[in-house]
Amino acid sequence: MFAVTVDTDRLEYDIHSLVKAFYPEETVRVVSPSTDREKAEELRAGVRMRIILQGSKPSITFLGHEAGELRGEYTGREDLWEKTEKDPAGKINKNRMKAFLYRSLEAHTGKSLPWGNLTGIRPTKIAMGMLEKGKSDVEIGRFMREVHFVSSEKAALSIDIAHREKELLVPLHVREGYSLYIGIPFCPTTCLYCSFTSYPICAYEGIVEQYIDCVCREMEYVAQAYKGKVLDSIYIGGGTPTTLSAKQLERLMVCLENTFDLSSLMEFTVEAGRADSITADKLKVLKEHGVTRISVNPQTMKDETLELIGRRHTVEQVKEAFAMARLAGFDNINMDVILGLPGETAEDVKKTIKEIRNLNPDSLTVHSLAIKRASRLRSWIEENGIQCLKNTDETMEIAAAGARKMGMEPYYLYRQKNMSGNFENVGYAKPGKYGIYNILIMEEMQTIMALGAGSISKIVLPDGRIERADNVKDVKLYIEKIEEMLYRKKELFHIQEMEGWLGK
Repeated sequence: MFAVTVDTDRLEYDIHSLVKAFYPEETVRVVSPSTDREKAEELRAGVRMRIILQGSKPSITFLGHEAGELRGEYTGREDLWEKTEKDPAGKINKNRMKAFLYRSLEAHTGKSLPWGNLTGIRPTKIAMGMLEKGKSDVEIGRFMREVHFVSSEKAALSIDIAHREKELLVPLHVREGYSLYIGIPFCPTTCLYCSFTSYPICAYEGIVEQYIDCVCREMEYVAQAYKGKVLDSIYIGGGTPTTLSAKQLERLMVCLENTFDLSSLMEFTVEAGRADSITADKLKVLKEHGVTRISVNPQTMKDETLELIGRRHTVEQVKEAFAMARLAGFDNINMDVILGLPGETAEDVKKTIKEIRNLNPDSLTVHSLAIKRASRLRSWIEENGIQCLKNTDETMEIAAAGARKMGMEPYYLYRQKNMSGNFENVGYAKPGKYGIYNILIMEEMQTIMALGAGSISKIVLPDGRIERADNVKDVKLYIEKIEEMLYRKKELFHIQEMEGWLGK
């Protein structure tokens, strides 16, 4: 355990994220002035770093076998900050502190991070915001490199994606429209790395129909409130939506068609996901009801790894499921892979990308393994060591090169906490096969109403503010508390009425 004491409450999240990125093998805890006294005392024995950020002379003191002290001035391109930040008293001071902390850790460990001191999940948001202010690519790249110490390669990737996102958002009803997310929180099994709301279908079969009843009630409630608004995209995710039977999928689709005006729909995605949940009759239902985009997600094309992570299907089944989807008429199929899975090497990644190139999907989403607190992966790491998880510049480039050879280009990007190698997730697609919903959920530019257990609705107000309402995660509780879930949405609708987005 690696405890850090700091003299300010303002940067707890950023400090934790940066220290963890430099020391991925450690469990990091931050002790700030607001930390509960009893908890602070408990952590003091494990303190290995003291950080002083208040005042003009910041310092970091390393304890234990890394003993030493770094003192300095707040450095960085303040001329760039003044031109781009709206809040000199707040954001500039935060940038100063993060710059000092990052450069100190970089000097002490001898390591650099590909995304510098950026700790948020959406690096492209910086590039997008600066493009909207009329900044050039050169100015944006300079800002990302000199203010946030982002590598030249990652800065260029962010700018490239921001331009593409901006173009793709043009035909959407970004402000006056909305999108819909429907969560199906059931899976054949729970994967080793997963922390999403998912439940084994075999144990919950008896309440699936009740669950669909409740989702349909949410549909009716949202459709009535948003009558006259344009529905741009629908995304059915999970879990694994195709764990539902063909008959249950049919019922869900009919409910959608009977409830919403789908005449302006630009994209309809269903995350089929697991090969062991895909059948010809399910694909037929999806195709007949207007689904335009599906995912068939192997994560890896190595049978031994699939077994280790609990996928319970083989590489051959992935190929069969993909061929079945093509035969059903789907011309926009995404595949997901995860880099940094336990024990996998660069050679394994090469094999996976080669197998995927042979299948020739329309888009490829490349994930860097994220170590989630709620996943079984944490206990696996405690037993086997974090050194078994290897994601590098080489493996990221193998995947990117494979996407390029399939005629794909990057179109969205996001990051998560505790990512293997401190890298990112990137969506690649062939022209015209981009996942519009993926951009919308990352850039938070459009209202997205979310239905089902564990989902979170986000409304974007005219001034850009975002309000949220979450549904409870537990399936049984969601069914039991469906009236409360509707009431939470009612409160969001009231906010939109007050802001003039909905008619009164």
